[in-house]
Parts: sequence; structure tokens; C-alpha cells
Amino acid sequence: MTDRPLTLMAVHAHPDDEATGTGGVLARYAAEGIRTVLVTCTDGACGDGPGGVKPGEAGHDPAAVAAMRRQELEASCEVLKVGHLEMLDYGDSGMMGWAANDAPGSFWTTPVDEAAARLADLMRTYRPDVVVTYDENGFYGHPDHIQANRITSRALELAGATPKVYWTTAPRSMMARFGEVMREFGGDWEEPGSEESELPEIGLPDEEISTWVDTTGFGGQKFDALAAHASQGENIFFLKMGKEKFTELMGVETFVRVQDTTGAALPEDDLFAGLR
Repeated sequence: MTDRPLTLMAVHAHPDDEATGTGGVLARYAAEGIRTVLVTCTDGACGDGPGGVKPGEAGHDPAAVAAMRRQELEASCEVLKVGHLEMLDYGDSGMMGWAANDAPGSFWTTPVDEAAARLADLMRTYRPDVVVTYDENGFYGHPDHIQANRITSRALELAGATPKVYWTTAPRSMMARFGEVMREFGGDWEEPGSEESELPEIGLPDEEISTWVDTTGFGGQKFDALAAHASQGENIFFLKMGKEKFTELMGVETFVRVQDTTGAALPEDDLFAGLR
């Protein structure tokens, strides 16, 4: 037996990513007494500036955007009751193909072993029982999300045993429902993977998802955590729904289990199945 608390570590690319895919589990497990650790890899400097000004446009100050987004991230963590926030502070690489991809100090150009060594140090410090990050395509092909997957995989090798590792995902059935809600609220929606869309097909068929965690009771917290990222509100479509519709659509968070030492049966409804 040990006095060390069960620990969840979520590794995300940008400020606000923590709320979208894992806000529910961060809030739920914190409420259950599990220690929660959020690692945010970039400074978010390629986000919108005041008034929605975009990177490269007049009035966009990357340093000021990064400072603002850090404050918003801290506010989001307070809403979700995240126990520990760790920031690697690499430069935001922007979307695939942007000049920011190759900028000095960008996360995308950082050697994997260099960033992984820093993350491995955090893993040794916190000794997480569960680690969550993106899949190998960064869910939808974002360079910083892909890099987060790469450094997490390498850090796990460097740091040693972690009982359970997960990648975030979305069921295709939910993506279909998301498209319906987007249109209902006046949003443009091109089905990912379709001829009309620039996005690759995202998510997985329902039967390929290993883990379905009910976070309905924490939908309000998840919504408020997203709302804390007010400077990016133009890009956060979910905020247009209101809490009730948002919780209906986003009340279950889904994952693929990619590493396990517990033998917990699949499918499972708890990231900590087999650990308590």
C-alpha cells in the first residue's frame, strides 16, 4: 500500500484544449479525490488577439496573446479543480502549413527527445496512474497535437511504467449528431472526410472505442472552463449552445486505451478501472 494518491495526467497542446476533450474527466476525477495534473505544451500565441484579430494581422501581438491565454488557462483550471498545471511554453506552431510551423522555438520544430525529457521529468515527479493525450494524428492533424502525442509516447518510454494510457477520440455517431447541432445553431459544417471538407475523417466507429466516461454531472463545469477562454470565443462553437444542449452533446468523453497493466475488461466506463 502507498500514500501516493491516484493521479491523472492530461497532456495537451494549447490553452483551451484541456476543456474540450478532457474537461469532464478532469472535473469528475478531481471531485472523486484523484490528483489531476495538466501539462500544456505551447503558449497559444497563434490564437486570436483582442477583437478576434488573427495571427499576422495588424494588432496581433503574439506575446500579449500568450500572456492573456495563460491567464485564461489558469481560470479554466480553477473551474475544473485541476490540482497542478505545468506549462512547457513552447511556441504555438499554428495550423499545418503556417509559417509558424518552422519558427524558432515552435513546438513542431522542437526535437522530440528534448521535449520528451522535460515531460518525463514531470512524469517521474507526479507518477501518474493514467496518462491521456491525442492519437498519432493529433485527432484532426494539428501539428502541435501530433507533437504532443509524439513526446508523450517517448516520455512514457523514458519515465517507465504507467499503468494506463489513453488517446482521446470521438464516436462517429456523436460526430453525426454534432453536425446536426452545428446546422441547428447556424454553423457551417462539412462532414470531415467528405469531398467538401478539408479535414480528414475524425473519430472512430463506436465499436472501436474502448472507454466511455459519463461526465454529464460535470457538464456545467466543462462549459464554464471553455467560457474561461473568452479571447477564443469566436473559435469555440460549443459556447453558442448553452449549458443544457452542450451537456447533452458533450456529456460523455471517449477514449482508446493504448496501454494497460491492470487487465480491466473492455469496454470500460472508468479511466481508473482496475486501479481502485
